[in-house]
Amino acid sequence: MVDLISYFQSRQERLLTLLSDYVEMETPSGNLAKIEILARRVAMELSELGATVEIVQTEGGASLKASLFQGISRSAPLLVVGHFDTVWPLGTIERRPVRIDGGCLYGPGVFDMKAGLAVVIEAIAAIKRFNLTPQRPLDIFFSCDEERGSISTRSIIEDLAASCHAALVLEPCLPGGKVKTARKGIGQFYLKTFGLSTHAGVAPEKGVSAIEEMAHQVIKLHALTDHEKGISINVGRFGGGTFSNVVAAEASAEIDLRFWTQADGERILEELKKLSPVLKGASLKIDGGINRPPLERSKEVESLYHQAKQISKELGLELEEGSTGGGSDGNFIAALGKPVLDGLGPDGDGPHAEYEHIVIDGLAPRAALITKLIQTL
Repeated sequence: MVDLISYFQSRQERLLTLLSDYVEMETPSGNLAKIEILARRVAMELSELGATVEIVQTEGGASLKASLFQGISRSAPLLVVGHFDTVWPLGTIERRPVRIDGGCLYGPGVFDMKAGLAVVIEAIAAIKRFNLTPQRPLDIFFSCDEERGSISTRSIIEDLAASCHAALVLEPCLPGGKVKTARKGIGQFYLKTFGLSTHAGVAPEKGVSAIEEMAHQVIKLHALTDHEKGISINVGRFGGGTFSNVVAAEASAEIDLRFWTQADGERILEELKKLSPVLKGASLKIDGGINRPPLERSKEVESLYHQAKQISKELGLELEEGSTGGGSDGNFIAALGKPVLDGLGPDGDGPHAEYEHIVIDGLAPRAALITKLIQTL
């Protein structure tokens, strides 16, 4: 039996070099040219490992679809999912260059989620090097627009997931390397209120304030939050009116909804549809909807986690689980009834934060785990 952890420890410098290259190739979400450069780099590396690779162009940019081990069996493939894009604007690398400090590697996008990309490349290389035989074919999809809600790639992900056995998602882990077996669903809504403008000093009684109406609606919306059930509604952006001496004719707000179960999401959606104006003469318009269903900890997800936990134990590792309020492409896959193991990126901290980093000593154990998952699931 190959000691995979020792092997990847011996490859640590190679892994760090690969990962540093990926981080230095900035890929801001929406920057099509920069994303395509990294997509083609990864495509070349997968091709060299024997994968059949396709660059998929959508409105959001260049994504990558790859397949390996197609001749092994007729079993449903295992699906590995990740993304190229990051939340960091172009030029961030100049202000925050890649650096190693205190056993950690820092850099924009290193934890979310370029470390996951680098680790899976090394895992596939190890499978090839040691002639490990996976139980089933492997499909890979790295998207271009996950940070923007996977608007242009969701249908591709769902098509691949429909025929997969299970999915491994390379998103950042929870602290200590915990994988994610549940994620909240996400809704995004846009509310507009309409009133009647008039001079605030000369004839205020003739006006209807859209801002006052919006204030009533914000109170209604926040009252739908139920922390015990994990339901939260946040009016995160608000604006309206023209001048302080004019009763506001219009106001607008952007609303974020989070929920653990599809049933709760649908119930809140119905409540939002029932919103009605409080002030006489005011009116409302609400748009938007649920853009990510929840990744619920179903029996299928639980079973996959326990398989991974056993594989981890055979490597001499402990694999714990947890949940998060953030969403990923794993949400779409789980909503199709497929088992999903999310948060398989190496240990670290600071997604979307200035202190974003990965723990260097966590690379080898995670690479070993992903190698065994691809080989044995």
